[in-house]
Amino acid sequence: MDHSASDTETDDYKQPLLHRKEENAEKAPAWCSARYGLAVLACYGFFVAYALRVNLSVAMVDMLNTTGSSNASQSVCPRHSSPPKPKHNHTASVYDWDSETQGWILGSFFYGYIVTQIPGGYLARKYGAKWLLGFGILGTVIFTLLTPVAADLGAGYLIAVRVLEGIGEGVTFPAMHAMWASWAPPLERSRLLTISYTGAQLGTVVALPLSGMICFYLDWTYVFYLFGAAGLVWFVLWAALVTNTPSTHPRISEQERLYITASLKHELSPTSDYIPWRSIFTSLPLWAIVVAHFSYNWTFYTLLTLLPTYMNDILGFSIKQNGMLSALPYLGCWVLALMGGQLADFLRETCLVRTVAVRKAFTLIGMVGPAVFLVAAGYTNCDYILAVAFLTISSSLGGLSASGFNINHLDIAPSYAGILLGITNSFATIPGMVGPVIARSLTKSNTIEEWRTVFYISAAINLFGAAFFSLFGKGTVQPWAVQRTHSQ
Repeated sequence: MDHSASDTETDDYKQPLLHRKEENAEKAPAWCSARYGLAVLACYGFFVAYALRVNLSVAMVDMLNTTGSSNASQSVCPRHSSPPKPKHNHTASVYDWDSETQGWILGSFFYGYIVTQIPGGYLARKYGAKWLLGFGILGTVIFTLLTPVAADLGAGYLIAVRVLEGIGEGVTFPAMHAMWASWAPPLERSRLLTISYTGAQLGTVVALPLSGMICFYLDWTYVFYLFGAAGLVWFVLWAALVTNTPSTHPRISEQERLYITASLKHELSPTSDYIPWRSIFTSLPLWAIVVAHFSYNWTFYTLLTLLPTYMNDILGFSIKQNGMLSALPYLGCWVLALMGGQLADFLRETCLVRTVAVRKAFTLIGMVGPAVFLVAAGYTNCDYILAVAFLTISSSLGGLSASGFNINHLDIAPSYAGILLGITNSFATIPGMVGPVIARSLTKSNTIEEWRTVFYISAAINLFGAAFFSLFGKGTVQPWAVQRTHSQ
């Protein structure tokens, strides 16, 4: 018979996963536990990954040769006063790259990133996620350290290095999803995964202002050297402290090991050899995640790569102010994502709210809210405070989607979560590839009206994704996601 959950949306409401009779293992404390230790170290890993991804967005402002250019001292809004830079930070090279070349450089990372999404999920399921994720980020670190050399050789070399960084980093989310399939008790998924993945927002929060400070007091090359060094430290810790499964962890308590394995025993497929590819690609709940993920990332990646440019060219902030203000939206996103994870699991475990209802509610708020405030930001003109406030609220509300569609893969098919995330993230990477290029092509004159168009496009895509997931998303393990082990 099939060991699968029913596809009805009331199963997880009537019989919560950890309250079923056959699952009598005592809940293991969170404090000093191996699973929360993994979450913290994963958070550090995604901190590094996103710091390496976004530091170029700030450094780019200082890498350009603006001598004699009208854009050097002008912006649409009056420029803010900026203290003179220390003389010793003028040693780094600058380059004559037009706006189109800048768009290709900023978007090139994603051309590599998309390549390793599905292979990353497959390899993590078959061979384990620890070393795949570890070496993926290590590769990104190494190519980050080579960025200044590549820039000196030419824009083509820099694009190539960024593509290689993307190839390394492309395995990170699928591999981590695959690892959590073996580590995360169902009613702790929102907490554990938001702790892990909000490292991405934290990395953005720290990297944007710190990159601005580094460019201001040193020069842009140190942005890549210092964050690269932080990545090397993470790899050493990851290699020494992490294992693929609870059963192979040398320091886990027996209570925690039994708690995790008992909570997952009816959700995981017993074999790693069989993968129901046809069922996966014809699953409407999966395509609901694909559409939501694509839509959310269009806004996320457009702002991630171009917000420092908007702050500089439109609002007139200096490189030092730029990084700090560009980080505010991601600080709010990090805070709400963490709070949302706690609230989501509280609603599911204590209030017995259905999983599908929680996922859809958090997705709606996390996608419709950002769309509204993003459009509003386009009408603030030169009201700096209001513009930054609306962009911050927009990105902050987006953090709630971390407990919505973003972890729904583990609800519908925990055994294949890494592969599913690889599929959805492949589609969700496309906005990172084309979003910055389209946005820069629409903002050649750098007017407020042009940027307003960019914001409208992002908001409309967000609304469509939220509506699609609300109609077709599911919250229970799908019948095809649990392998048949025997028949009766």
